[in-house]
Amino acid sequence: MRSKHFDNPSMRRHHERHVGERVGWLRAAVLGANDGILSTAGLVIGVASADATRGSVLVAGVAGLVAGALSMATGEYVSVSSQSDAENAERDLERHELATDAHGEREELVNIYVGRGLDRPLAEQVADQLTAHDALGTHLRDELGLTEQQRARPLQAASASALAFSVGAALPLVAVLLSAPAHMALTVALASLVSLAVLGAIAARTGGAPMLPGALRVLAWSTLAMVATAAIGHLFGVDT
Repeated sequence: MRSKHFDNPSMRRHHERHVGERVGWLRAAVLGANDGILSTAGLVIGVASADATRGSVLVAGVAGLVAGALSMATGEYVSVSSQSDAENAERDLERHELATDAHGEREELVNIYVGRGLDRPLAEQVADQLTAHDALGTHLRDELGLTEQQRARPLQAASASALAFSVGAALPLVAVLLSAPAHMALTVALASLVSLAVLGAIAARTGGAPMLPGALRVLAWSTLAMVATAAIGHLFGVDT
């Protein structure tokens, strides 16, 4: 017989998790890994289709991995640094307004809570209690939508993007090492497309969307990119 403790819904732990909690890191990881696989595979397929040796293909692939990872890290660092600068400016402005116009800032909070459905006496009580607890944090969160959990972190974003790209870019290079020279481009293409489809499905699943459409979207665009690079390689192929 089960204990009444477990039959009472009010006594159960709340384990609900929302998709929004994962959107930030999911986007960065998927974008980095997807770019790593696709750009390196396209480069490798293009060079292999030009009848280059396995050594030349690997050199091109490794160069693409390093350049791509550094490019991703640089772009993410610059972008997130700009976001961080904007957030810091908002914090400084809000801190100044709290110091010079506390009454006006209180009224802003009260009006925000009234707009969300509270009656004015309750909104004033909530504003006063939250202000006493953490005035700056309350205004940043409820007035500007800024929280510590979502704060821009340039170095973290740059490192994560570079790592995700490098992991993705390594997959086509492993396929080059394991493939027969005569079928190098085809092996890399198939291995990369399978990896990209799995990545698209996982991203869709993690984001709460159907897996098949997510995989098909990635497959369609990736196939087009690889066909284009293979065509360029054949067009400018060299005699060996």
